[in-house]
Amino acid sequence: MIIRPSAAWPSAGCRVARRGFPAGVTGSGRSPRPTAADGGAHTALTQRGARAVPAPLAAAVLASTLVLALSAVSAQPAPEQAPPADAAAVAQAQAEYDAVMALEPDLDNGREAYLTCAVCHLPEAWGSEDGTYPQIAGQLRTVIIKQLADFRAGNRDNPLMYPFSVPSILGGTQEMADVAAYVAQLPMTPHNGLGPGTDLALGAQLYQDHCVDCHGPDGEGDVRKHIPALAGQHYAYLVRQFEQIRSGARRNADSKMSEEILGFSAAEQSAVLDYTARLRPPPEKLAPDGWTNPDFPNFVRDAAGIRAKPPAPRQ
Repeated sequence: MIIRPSAAWPSAGCRVARRGFPAGVTGSGRSPRPTAADGGAHTALTQRGARAVPAPLAAAVLASTLVLALSAVSAQPAPEQAPPADAAAVAQAQAEYDAVMALEPDLDNGREAYLTCAVCHLPEAWGSEDGTYPQIAGQLRTVIIKQLADFRAGNRDNPLMYPFSVPSILGGTQEMADVAAYVAQLPMTPHNGLGPGTDLALGAQLYQDHCVDCHGPDGEGDVRKHIPALAGQHYAYLVRQFEQIRSGARRNADSKMSEEILGFSAAEQSAVLDYTARLRPPPEKLAPDGWTNPDFPNFVRDAAGIRAKPPAPRQ
C-alpha cells in the first residue's frame, strides 16, 4: 500500500506515519527475505512523524464510502450463483500467495499499510456486529494472505473489498506480508456479535459432526492449510458467508465445505453458527474492555455517521 505525502484527508481525520519511497517505486522497495515464524502476541508499534494522505486516495475512499453506506442500510439480496473458479485466477492467486509467504513481514510497515484497511475495518479491525465487516483482528496470517490474493486475482468476488486490495492501493507482495502480520497480532474484541442463544446444544453437535475436522475443536482454524479461525467471529458475518458458500456465490470456498453444509435447514444453520460465534479465542488474544488501537491515536471513527461502530462491551 503506497500512501505518498500530499493533501490532507479531511473526512477520515487520520494522519499516519509513512516512510518515503523513491519516485516510481511500487511496494516496499525491499528485497525478499526468508519467512519468519508466525507470532500472536500484540505489539504496540512506535509512532512516527505524521504525513498526510494523498487527495487521489481520499477521493477514492470517499466514493467507496458512499457505496459502503448504501450497502450497510440496504437489505442483503439473496446470494447468486457465481461463475466457476477460473483456472488462471486460481493459479495467479496461488503464485502470489507463495511469493508472499517467502517474505519476512515488517510489522511497522504493516501498521502503515493498514491505514487504507482501517477506512472500513477501523483501527481495531473488529468489524461490525451486523456482519457487514468481519472481525479480522487475530485472524491467522496465512488466511489473510490467501483471501487478499484471491481478491486481487478475481478468485473471490467482493466489489467493496476489491478496490482496496489492488496493488496500486495496497502495494505489492511485501505490503501483503506486512499488513497480514500486523492484523494477525491485533487483539480481538471479546464482545463479538452473537445469535439468538437457542438450540446451542444442537449447534454444538452439528459443529462436532461437520466443522471440527477442519476448523478445530475451539474454532482455531489451521494456519498451515489457511483454514480460517472462527472463534470470536460475528454471528451475522458467519451467516452471510455460510449462505454464500452453500449457494456457490463465494467461488474460492472449499468444495468439501460446500457439500458438507448443503443439506442444513435454516434452524440447523442458525444453531451451528450461533454456537460457533460463542467459541472463545484464547485469553491472550482478547483485548481488555475499552481498548483502542494506540497505533492510530488521531483516527476519527465514524466521521460521517454512517459506519457501524465496533461492538460495545456488554454490561
